[in-house]
Amino acid sequence: MDAYEIINYIGNAEKKTPVKVTLKGKLKEVTFPDEIQAFTNCKTGTLFGEWKVIKEFLENNKENIIDYVIENDSRNSAIPMLDIKEINARIEPGTTIRDQVEIGDNAVIMMGAVINIGAVIGEGTMIDMGAILGGRATVGKNCHIGAGTVLAGVIEPPSAEPVVIEDNVLIGANAVVLEGIRVGEGAVVAAGAIVVDDVAPYTVVAGVPAKKIKDIDAKTKSKTNMMEELRKL
Repeated sequence: MDAYEIINYIGNAEKKTPVKVTLKGKLKEVTFPDEIQAFTNCKTGTLFGEWKVIKEFLENNKENIIDYVIENDSRNSAIPMLDIKEINARIEPGTTIRDQVEIGDNAVIMMGAVINIGAVIGEGTMIDMGAILGGRATVGKNCHIGAGTVLAGVIEPPSAEPVVIEDNVLIGANAVVLEGIRVGEGAVVAAGAIVVDDVAPYTVVAGVPAKKIKDIDAKTKSKTNMMEELRKL
């Protein structure tokens, strides 16, 4: 998705405040609106629905409801979470992946990773623990994005270019790649680096700001091999 498609998607989306309600009372005497998903017996149950509908329902039926607990984690949200059930990748618990994200076959998304709308993750790429991919960030095939790394997102202003990580790139832990930067194929970005300029293919960069320190050699390759076993499904 380009920036204008994302902006249009968010702008026109129905804003939702979904809630979960656990309740008890004289539920046999209650009629649930069609907009509420109700899983109840005569005395207890669980409801799912939009807050404005649930709120009205609770108020209108307070004489039959003894007590309830409300759970919710968003307010006027425009972007649902990605439905990951049929994605051919390994996605570990505790990830946050928004809708309209593309994830290639045999990719690996580790715990705590946050991936925003419009991001693209190529085949066989690992997004390590706590990494953040901002809106429209694009990562190629067979990459490793280290734990805690930030690939800056660009949705606003829409004219800005997203981060692009080409194939076979390794980015160390806690690195930051600023918006509009392209990291060339086979490059290595050292841990903790802040990348403010494009990185040439098959080079190693490090530091703040990141600078080229050498070309990729046999020693570097031996230390940055991707392990296929981690990507098996």
